[in-house]
Amino acid sequence: MDILAGSGDITLQEAAEIRKLARSKNISIEEELLERGLDEQKILKAKGEALGIPTFSLAGKKISFDLLKNIPEESARHYQFVPINLENGTISIGMVDPDNIEAKEALKFIATRINQPFKIFVISRRDLTAILGEYKGISGEVTKVLGELEVALSEEPTLPKELERTETSFVEDAPITKMVAVILRHATEGRASDIHIEPSRDKLRVRFRVDGILYTSLFLPMKVHDSIISRIKILTNMQLDEKRKPQDGRFSAKIEGREIDFRVSTFPTYFGEKVAIRILDPETGIKNLDDVGFSPGHARAVKEALTRPYGLILLTGPTGSGKTTTLYAMLQSLNEDRWNIVSLEDPVEYSIGGVNQSQVRPEIGYDFAEGLHHILRQDPDVIMVGEIRDKETAQLAIHAALTGHLVLSTLHTNTAIGVIPRLIDMGVDPYLIAPTLIMAIGQRLVRTLCDDSKEEVPVEGKIKEIIMQEINAIPENIKRNIKIPKVIYKPKISGTCPKGSRGRIAIFEILEVTKSLEKLILEKPSEAVVEEEAKKQGMLTLRQDGVLRALEGRVGLEELLEVI
Repeated sequence: MDILAGSGDITLQEAAEIRKLARSKNISIEEELLERGLDEQKILKAKGEALGIPTFSLAGKKISFDLLKNIPEESARHYQFVPINLENGTISIGMVDPDNIEAKEALKFIATRINQPFKIFVISRRDLTAILGEYKGISGEVTKVLGELEVALSEEPTLPKELERTETSFVEDAPITKMVAVILRHATEGRASDIHIEPSRDKLRVRFRVDGILYTSLFLPMKVHDSIISRIKILTNMQLDEKRKPQDGRFSAKIEGREIDFRVSTFPTYFGEKVAIRILDPETGIKNLDDVGFSPGHARAVKEALTRPYGLILLTGPTGSGKTTTLYAMLQSLNEDRWNIVSLEDPVEYSIGGVNQSQVRPEIGYDFAEGLHHILRQDPDVIMVGEIRDKETAQLAIHAALTGHLVLSTLHTNTAIGVIPRLIDMGVDPYLIAPTLIMAIGQRLVRTLCDDSKEEVPVEGKIKEIIMQEINAIPENIKRNIKIPKVIYKPKISGTCPKGSRGRIAIFEILEVTKSLEKLILEKPSEAVVEEEAKKQGMLTLRQDGVLRALEGRVGLEELLEVI
C-alpha cells in the first residue's frame, strides 16, 4: 500500500479507506484494490517490492501439463501455489501469499519428494486461477469435451436416429474418443485399479477404485451414455447391438509412454449398460517376491517352499486380496531358463516373458480341469492354476504335484487354516493331501499410512488391550523381539495426502505342512483342530501380522480391524 501511495497510484487517505473496507468485508487488500479498478500488474509489482520477492506474469502463456505434474493438483488448490517454470534444474513456484508458512512447509516437502530445488515468485490471483484451470483435472477436461460434444450434437439435429445406423463412426468422433481417453488416463494416473461407469435415471456416474475404495470422480449427462459405452465396445471388439446380456473384452492403450491393459465387463441394468474396467498396469501389477510385503520370517519360509521340486502351494483370501499379485511374484522368482513354467488363468492379467500363459475358455469346454489334462503333456516343471474351483481340478492339481511338478494355485477360503478342511470337503482324499500340500498362505490388503501425514494415537486403554491380546498369543521366539511403542498412528488427511492413505500392503498368515500336520490330515481334521496344531508350530495369524505392521507405523489399527 505504501509503495502504491508513493508512486501516486492511490492517496494516503485512499490507502486508509482500503484497509478499513478490506477488514469490514473480510477480504484481502489486493481484492479491494482490484474492486476499485487498480491495474493488477501495478498491484503485483508493488507487492513484489514490498516482500522483496520477484514477480511473474502469465501474460497469456500456457503452463505445460508436464510441468504441472510436479505439484499435485490437490496441493496446488489447497495451498494456493503452482509451478510456473523449470530451468537449470530449479522449479519456479508462483504464490499469491508467499508469507503462508504452512504452504511453504508443504512446498519444501514436495520439493524433497521430487528432488528439485525451488524458487518462489509472487503472482496475481488471476494468474493463479488461470494456472489452476490449466491442470488437466478430469472434471475440467471432461467439461471441455462435453462442450465440443454439445456443438457436435447441435450441428446434427437428426443424430439420435442416425446413431442407430452409424454408431461406429459417431463414437469414433473426437469428443467421445477424447472423453473416454481422458477417463482412462486419469484413472491410470490416479493409481486406480478399476473404473465403474454407471447409468442412473438422469446422470452417468464415473467412479474410480483407489486402494480398495470407490470414489466418485465425476458425473456426466445421460445423453452421452450410449456413445461412451459404444466407444468402449469398439475398443474391445464387443457386439455393439447386444445390450441385453453381459459381454467381456479387453484392449490395450499407451498412456504416458506405458502400455496399459484394460479388462472390460458390461452388465445390463435397469437404466442401461454398466461398464466395469480393470486396469492392468504391468509396472505396478507385477512385483518381485521381496516387494510383495512378506515379513523376513515369512519371506524365508516362502522362498524355501519354492525350492521344493514338487508339491502344492495354495493361496487363499477373498476376491481383491492380492492373491494374483503374489502368484505372479512367485512365478517371477522361478522364471529361469532351466524351468518350463505353464499357467492356466481366467483371465491372463499380465504377460510374463518366459512363462507359457494360457487363458481358459469354459464356453468352449476349455476349463481349468481340461487345461490341466493337457498341461501334463507339455513337460512342465512348474504349473500355475488360477483357481481350484471344483473336485476335478483339485484332484488333477494334487495328481500333478504327486508326479513331480511344483503346483501353485488359489482356493476360496477365509484363512490358511481353512485350506485343509476345504480340500477334504471338495472330495480330495486326505492320504493324497498329506504328502503333496507344502504350504497354505492366507492374505489380505490393508491401506498404508502416508509417511508425511499421520496422526499419533497413544497406546493405552482399549487400544493397548487389543494389541496385548494379540501379542500375548504370538509364539515366544517372535514375541521376545517385539517392542511396544508409546504411540501408533492413524490416517490424517492433508494437502499432500488427500485421502489419508497411499497404497496398500499385504498381510499374511502362512501354514507350513509339517510331519505332525501330515499325520493330522489323515484324520480328516476340523478347522479348529488344524488351528490348534498351527499354534503349536508357531504360525502368525493374519490379525497378529497386521498388529505388528501397526506397531511399525505402517497401517492404522482401526483400518486393520475393519479388514480382518
